[in-house]
Amino acid sequence: MRQRFTLTLLVLLSSFALGFTLSACGTEELLAESGEGFSFSDDLEAQSREFMALYEEIQLTPEQEAVKKAALEQLPAPCCSDNTAYTCCCPCNLSLTVWGMSAHLIANLGYDADQVKKKAEEWFALTTQGSHTGDACYTGGCMKGFSNNGCGGMSPHQLKT
Repeated sequence: MRQRFTLTLLVLLSSFALGFTLSACGTEELLAESGEGFSFSDDLEAQSREFMALYEEIQLTPEQEAVKKAALEQLPAPCCSDNTAYTCCCPCNLSLTVWGMSAHLIANLGYDADQVKKKAEEWFALTTQGSHTGDACYTGGCMKGFSNNGCGGMSPHQLKT
């Protein structure tokens, strides 16, 4: 009986370790670090999904949330420029991506507000490709792709880059 318990425990721990390793490898690929710091992946859809997942997974401390707020309040939301990137007018996919990316930069990499702001600006430039007029949320752009003056959908399973 004791051998069976030990074997079961060993299998469970091995499975957990293997799963963690595989998960870490996938994240490492998408959340690429370079000698100059964080860099974006060539796979915009995959990285968008990863950022949205990080938004759900990472719980910022009040101090970390203050860094995120300080960074993103300086930027207008691309899809509704009368709101900041910190609040947007709703939790659309574009917002979820920048919120998740910001959480990762702050919680896992120790970025400050200026560094997060810079990466958020780069992310918006990459995803929107200059297409945003600042009124997508009010002119039917919620379900359009990021690069088509849109919010990229309103839930992760509707993602349109």
